[in-house]
Amino acid sequence: MTTDRIFVGGGGDGYGVAQDLLLGFGNRHGLIAGATGTGKTVTLQILAEGFSAAGVPVFLSDVKGDLSGLALPGSESAKLHGAFLKRAATIGLDLRYDGFPVTFWDIWGQQGHPVRTTVAEMGPLLLARMLELSEAQEGVLNIAFRIADDQGLPLLDFKDLTAMLQWVAENAKSIGTAWGHVSPASVGAIQRRLLVLENQGGAALFGEPALALSDLMLTDPATGKGRINILSAERLMNAPRLYASFLLWLLSELFEDLPEVGNPDKPKLVFFFDEAHLLFDGAPKALVDKVEQVARLIRSKGVGVYFITQNPADVPDAVLGQLGNRVQHALRAFTAKDQKDLRLAAQNYRPNPRFSTEEAIREVGTGEAVTSFLQEKGVPGMVERTLIRPPAASLGPIDPGTRAALIAASPLAGKYERQIDRDSAHEMLARRAEAAAAETARAEADVARRKPEASAERDYRNARRYDPTPRYEAPSRAPAPRRPSSREPDSIAETFAKSVARQLGTKSGQAIVRGILGTLFKSR
Repeated sequence: MTTDRIFVGGGGDGYGVAQDLLLGFGNRHGLIAGATGTGKTVTLQILAEGFSAAGVPVFLSDVKGDLSGLALPGSESAKLHGAFLKRAATIGLDLRYDGFPVTFWDIWGQQGHPVRTTVAEMGPLLLARMLELSEAQEGVLNIAFRIADDQGLPLLDFKDLTAMLQWVAENAKSIGTAWGHVSPASVGAIQRRLLVLENQGGAALFGEPALALSDLMLTDPATGKGRINILSAERLMNAPRLYASFLLWLLSELFEDLPEVGNPDKPKLVFFFDEAHLLFDGAPKALVDKVEQVARLIRSKGVGVYFITQNPADVPDAVLGQLGNRVQHALRAFTAKDQKDLRLAAQNYRPNPRFSTEEAIREVGTGEAVTSFLQEKGVPGMVERTLIRPPAASLGPIDPGTRAALIAASPLAGKYERQIDRDSAHEMLARRAEAAAAETARAEADVARRKPEASAERDYRNARRYDPTPRYEAPSRAPAPRRPSSREPDSIAETFAKSVARQLGTKSGQAIVRGILGTLFKSR
């Protein structure tokens, strides 16, 4: 048995040579495409199994709820066992069922360990994408992040962000000279989008303890298999921007934090991005350019990224050009646009003189695909018609009881379940507001105390002015009573704005540096 490759499928009657994904090129990224019902999920599963068996950790999202079966071996009593045996015989595979070490994750902590990040780690760019903000609104969000960074106000959870935006709205005029104009209308629009996100349950994503990337890169000590991290995404798919932004954040964190490894014998981690079209739908060119940059550079960190989508046209050409390992299931060409997309999909492969790639993509059935994998020296392989191998693990979802037992037995059980609420921007701004209010109250009380003295002095002067009887008074050396200032004490906004202005020059050298996609880029 070879250990430097993953057997994907093969030959037999009517098919080409056996197709393997070389582990040494597993970090050169990949694409799994095809219409609904053509077998993309099974292909994703057998690739995840192959990487795990080779000791490579895997991260994938379960958008339909049927990938949890990876935790259990397939069964000879399963409905498809007979078909799998026949397919295995056709491609020359000795079919053996096996389960894999799995870690379940869920933003809401219901179907797996809670997975969180902080607002600061998400960054203004990805948060603006999540909230679908305009350019002006994104600028205001950047100002809020900059002030928080400069003033040492940690943005950890959802209430920190809302408190910071509230402060920005209340002090829009006083901060304009230092950071630029802030429109109250823009702040209000952001607050409304945050309310929508909160109603969708998105606030649960932000908080501590935040996800440690090292927990995604574990191997099972007993078997040496890489753990397969499965994000429950059935509910998450109801908020597509939240789903896409979270996965993009995770990808950018891997890019910023992992060290350079050059060309490893096998990937350090493989990341499957299902429903990839959600990442690019409506995305501004600047964001697409940054995604392309991350895809181009992250392979040197030993991370392979595999996009799963219905049509290769869903992925921009700049990103598509980075995907060296490709599995194309059937595309249905019912319209003129479909036919154009089919022709373009066929042009992305190195042609095979034995058949027409375009016809093959149209004709392959369920469980079949047109494939091309990188060969020695990274050369794209000639396109082949391939019968995809059967999976070793169980197909379909596991029952809730089994899932709960696996979560309880996980090496990460108990680490993320209890949320921590640290002292952060919300609490700090509240204390500053209380202190400023107390100072204002003391100043007002002092003014009120001095008013009777001032009134008595005025009465005395008025009486002397109209008294006709001359009187002799020795000059007094006592100082005249101090007249109260007519200026009102500083407001809360002015107090904090002055503090900001004083520290503006000293904080620039301490500003937090952010990476390509706006996430924090600093030692943790």
